[in-house]
Amino acid sequence: MAANVIYVNGKAAMLSNYEVYKLLQETEEDCKKPEFKHVKKHQVNLATISYEARKYLEKTPCKHQSPEVIEEFLRALAPFNLTKAEKLQLLNLRPETPVEIQLIIEESEERLKTDSDFQQLLDIITEKLLPDRTDKHIGDDVDDANDDDNNEEVENMDHE
Repeated sequence: MAANVIYVNGKAAMLSNYEVYKLLQETEEDCKKPEFKHVKKHQVNLATISYEARKYLEKTPCKHQSPEVIEEFLRALAPFNLTKAEKLQLLNLRPETPVEIQLIIEESEERLKTDSDFQQLLDIITEKLLPDRTDKHIGDDVDDANDDDNNEEVENMDHE
């Protein structure tokens, strides 16, 4: 009955948002090929989930990352002796305050002993991952859409 089910070891690999985004893009491109035109009914749901996940990730900074940027970022983090999970969270979440770093790095008060350690880490994140401060935060597009609706209502009222 479940012969087609593939079990994946959930701890085998942790993926960055960038890696997931690129994988979803490649999968979508592959599905556009002629040999994939006969999509089974149950795969339609998978396509919807993939599409929604990709659209979500397009609104995040990972869209502007590259393997080179990630590699450079990880090299810059080497002196901090962070775990893989901590590095991944820093990469995905891009904290902008010491408090956010404290929430990500376990026992941060002991491992990052001075304020300058926190600041140095923030500087690395800003320099390597936040080059374009015009990136929108998730949810900003909702506010913009609401602003557009409000502007249309005002314009419609002016014409009446």
